[in-house]
Amino acid sequence: MAEGVKLFGALLSPFVYRVIWTLKLKAIPYEFIEEDLPNKSPLLLKYNPVHKKIPVLLHGDKPVCESMIIVEYIDEMWPQNPLLPNDPYERALARFWVKFAEDKGTSVWRLFRVKEEELEMTRKETLEMLQNVEEHGLGEKKFFGGDSVGMADIAFGSVVYWLEVVEEVLGGGVIFEAHKFPRLHAWMKNFKQAPIIKENLPDRDWLVTFFKRRREAMLAASA
Repeated sequence: MAEGVKLFGALLSPFVYRVIWTLKLKAIPYEFIEEDLPNKSPLLLKYNPVHKKIPVLLHGDKPVCESMIIVEYIDEMWPQNPLLPNDPYERALARFWVKFAEDKGTSVWRLFRVKEEELEMTRKETLEMLQNVEEHGLGEKKFFGGDSVGMADIAFGSVVYWLEVVEEVLGGGVIFEAHKFPRLHAWMKNFKQAPIIKENLPDRDWLVTFFKRRREAMLAASA
């Protein structure tokens, strides 16, 4: 069933890594097609004509777009190593936190893009997002769904890993502090140490260097 699986993406994207982690957790072979984002390929524009964005999963001749929709598609298409619990209520909770990551995790991407005068407000939004997850999302569990990486972990893993990168790029104070978010820090440590995740994390130094240059160029262009 995995024959003909292709992933269009770029290795700097947290959204692409959501799909990579899912494919690896499911042990699905796939072909990765690197996109040059300033010069998007005709195939990417063909398979995602609405948003024209990565990631795009191509299964046979069927394109699927938007990272968490792709993750859910993979989970339904290949049922081994399920990413959602069997219990309907627990599945609903997982989907709630996935949507929360989608809705509120955007503050992390805004942190990278905003001008200096807008940083403080965006930091507060990010802190509020983290505090909600700390207080209500994890409890005493190792992962959102229990003892193994699931769909909500994939959604938030990309948010928090890239938040750590963005913090280093920005300098001037840490948002994701261990003493403020002990549960989230313990969860993130477990997430990064899960074997499949650990083997498929982007190089942090490379990301920091790339995004530091990108932010400098953005600020210079808007000056």
